[in-house]
Order: sequence, then structure tokens, then C-alpha cells
Amino acid sequence: MAAYPYRPGPGAGPGPGPGPAMGAALPDQSFLWNVFQRVDKDRSGVISDNELQQALSNGTWTPFNPVTVRSIISMFDRENKAGVNFNEFTGVWKYITDWQNVFRTYDRDNSGMIDKNELKQALSGYRLSDQFHDILIRKFDRQGRGQIAFDDFIQGCIVLQRLTDIFRRYDTDQDGWIQVSYEQYLSMVFSIV
Repeated sequence: MAAYPYRPGPGAGPGPGPGPAMGAALPDQSFLWNVFQRVDKDRSGVISDNELQQALSNGTWTPFNPVTVRSIISMFDRENKAGVNFNEFTGVWKYITDWQNVFRTYDRDNSGMIDKNELKQALSGYRLSDQFHDILIRKFDRQGRGQIAFDDFIQGCIVLQRLTDIFRRYDTDQDGWIQVSYEQYLSMVFSIV
């Protein structure tokens, strides 16, 4: 059995959820339809993760993290078709736009990257240690600069929220501690990997 401390603060996470989210209103449908058609290169009526990855920019001139793209697609793909149709794409658009707004809020120096101090501010509701922020930076910094790009910030927040949601299921008395068997622990980890 293992115990893991967790003490979430109010609102814990920094970002939008997969459902109706905060932030700016969607652009008009004709604009989004034009974007959808440009991104849907094979004209299948479904945007695949590869098509979406090619269309997205993380601001660093590197390809958008494919793991992040797959995570976003899986959140919005209601029919398990490994892509999103136009209606689902409107949700993806809003989700990414809302994440851009969150990212810009915490990118205080407007560098296009989130450093450790900015990450600490973004995740302050989680009440994480300095050492854990270092772990997050190392895990989600694909460029080895000690900073996290936009797409990796999204991925880090998605993973942190999924882990938190799983933890909360086991933390029935909400004291920040759980006891799980080895197999339960493996099930928790493999459900997000």
C-alpha cells in the first residue's frame, strides 16, 4: 500500500475543461467552417490528429506536441473516429483559445514560454512543492531550456488534472492522503498514460 499527499486549493487547476468553457465567444460559424475545411486536408469531414497538429502553432516554430493533440482529440471525439467533425472542432477551437488566454495570463514576461515561477503562479491552487514544479518543468520541457512551451503547458495541465481527478476518487475523506494497492496504483497510472 502507498500513501500520496495531496492538498488542492480552491479551483486547483488553471485551465478550461472539455465541456463549455470560460473565455471569449466563438468566432462566427462561417469563419470556423472555412478554418475546418482548410485543416481537413483529405476532405473526409473529420480532422485527424495529424491534420490538427499541422494546423496548430505553439509559438516556437516546432511541431505542436503530438501527445497534446491526441489528448485534445480524444476529449472531443464523441464517436471514437480518431478525429473531430465540424461540431466537435468548434469545441476544440474554443478549448485551445481558452488555453491560449490562460497561457498568456501566466506568461508574465511575454516570452512565449512558461518558466518555473510563472508555472508556480499558474498552478498555485494545487499547492505543490518547489521540487514538484522542477519535476513538471523537466517532464514537459521538450526543448531543454527550463521553460514550457504553450502546447506542453496544455499537456502538463491535462495530465495534472487527470491525476488529480483519479486521486480524488480514492481520497474519500478529502484529507490529502490515499491508500492503494500496487495494482490499483498501476491502474491509476495506466489510465492516463
